Amino acid sequence: MAESDRSEGLADRYFDAAIDLLRQVRDAEGDRITAAGRLIADTVEAGGRIFSFGAGHSSLPAQDTVYRAGGLAVMNLLSVPGVVGVDVRPATLGSALERVDGLAAAVLDTSPLEAGDVLVIISLSGRNALPVEMAINARALGIKVVGLTSVAYAEETKSRHSSGTYLKDHCDIVLDSRIPVGDAELTLPGIEAPFAPASTVVTSAIMQAVVATAAGTLAERGVEPPLLRSGNVDGGHEWNGRVMREYADRIFYRH
Repeated sequence: MAESDRSEGLADRYFDAAIDLLRQVRDAEGDRITAAGRLIADTVEAGGRIFSFGAGHSSLPAQDTVYRAGGLAVMNLLSVPGVVGVDVRPATLGSALERVDGLAAAVLDTSPLEAGDVLVIISLSGRNALPVEMAINARALGIKVVGLTSVAYAEETKSRHSSGTYLKDHCDIVLDSRIPVGDAELTLPGIEAPFAPASTVVTSAIMQAVVATAAGTLAERGVEPPLLRSGNVDGGHEWNGRVMREYADRIFYRH
């Protein structure tokens, strides 16, 4: 088989798979996405703060909502050194740290999170100690937890937390990304491993849908949502400066 024959249509197949997952999420998770957006709006209106957390590649959708043109200025990243992304060396260290007991408690104890705040925890599998303990400890502190995970992992894999539970078991709201176990959408004869993951595409879309819902909910209540504009449009920096001054006590990525 010629190389062109083997690879022909793979891009289309990937786009079709990602679009199908997005449709599944839209149709099945819409009410919960709305609830998460309204929870964030409630918290912003009440003077609370919003944080998002993810480890490894699950950190990418969390980061995508922070200091983002078109996003809420009050979205903050809860950063855990060593697990934010592949900038750590060796890259496998991040995966190892996700399984360390007690790390989540240490992070929360030294973070700005307080009772009444919202923490969005993103973990594709939701099976490792770090996201599970992050949710358990956050709720014990009076923090509302939104978990964004693939529920399929809880049905088809074994938890790595001592409790035998998953992220989904310790959240106020659970958003199911519908990503199949293994996070790879394509197969091809002659390639032993499945390939082409779609979790980042889908999870980022869910996060943006939640933020959009929060902004719309605030506007419906007569509250101007603290949105950022692109710094690459005229007046963008001035707009963002005003928003950041008004919400300075709830923005932590500038400190």
